[in-house]
Amino acid sequence: MDWFCLSNEGDVPSPALLIFEERVNANLRLMLEIAGGPARLRPHVKTHKLGPLVTRQLALGITKFKCATIAEAEMCALAGAPDVLLAFAPVGPNIARFCQLNAAFPATHFSTIADDRDQIHALSAAASVARLTLDVLLDVDCGMHRTGIAPDAALELYRELSTSAGLRAAGLHAYDGHIHEPDPAMRRAQCDAAFAPVLALRSAMVKAGLPVPALVAGGTPTFPIHVAHADRECSPGTSVLWDFGYGDKFADLPFQCAAVLLARVVSKPGPHLLCLDLGHKAVAAENPPPRVRLLELPDATAVMHSEEHLVIETPRAAEFAVGDALHGIPRHVCPTVALHSEAVVVRGGAADERWPITARARSITI
Repeated sequence: MDWFCLSNEGDVPSPALLIFEERVNANLRLMLEIAGGPARLRPHVKTHKLGPLVTRQLALGITKFKCATIAEAEMCALAGAPDVLLAFAPVGPNIARFCQLNAAFPATHFSTIADDRDQIHALSAAASVARLTLDVLLDVDCGMHRTGIAPDAALELYRELSTSAGLRAAGLHAYDGHIHEPDPAMRRAQCDAAFAPVLALRSAMVKAGLPVPALVAGGTPTFPIHVAHADRECSPGTSVLWDFGYGDKFADLPFQCAAVLLARVVSKPGPHLLCLDLGHKAVAAENPPPRVRLLELPDATAVMHSEEHLVIETPRAAEFAVGDALHGIPRHVCPTVALHSEAVVVRGGAADERWPITARARSITI
């Protein structure tokens, strides 16, 4: 039996998200091996959004986590995580929610990011009213141009952050999500060039007598690069579950695909066509096809993709009957996970436990 098939597959309705526990464990071991231990790991939870996987990482000695939403931060706290960075600047009502989060989970140390003077003032005012001291990292743009302040404009804003009531300047956050170079040497050169201004900024801050206790750097593609520098915390995320988008591009990162989509043939609309129950609501649709790589039919071509249906063309269509199961690896696993309310955990080749994907919600209790 192929590794991705289940001995009790008939018990699992499709479409379904399968999480292969042994492969997750292998990926976590590899993350620890690359990092040289848990101390400098701050893995991102936005890929899996699963409390049990936070618990699994805590058992391995990982104590710091990174997240993108307040719900993800609460999920980490509920799992017992002692240190959680909300790496998405809270604005509007989310500032009050972030303060509520800090008050509700005193055993967890929360921090967040900022890159704007008005936002820092709003955080300061809210923290003062709530009688909290909030740790805030300055978000620095190292080339992605999505969020963050340019390094050459950051010193004065960090100085203002460090003197704002209710706030503690906690260091720098710099995400290099624009670096996707497949060649490891070229990727390293791009990463080093992107971080040179960030490091120069940090040196200027230290020279000015400002505290810079942390530098949270990078994502999965640059994880092995940043880990070579002892002054940085590393935030791989996709590496926990992996997908074929990263797998094809980064041959130097030997993580295993641990998330599989179970689909079934629901119709055979033509001599070379199969229609599967794997629409936009089951696999992330933000990328061009192929959005999923079918393990039984890796050369199949997507000809139509809609909310509930995926029509593929393959010369092997006659080999499959309506009701037959197929298995696929998503191109982009992170938004794919968020489409499912639960994950089916696979142990020993069989569907076992069901894990609610708690943090796909925008809020849990806060």
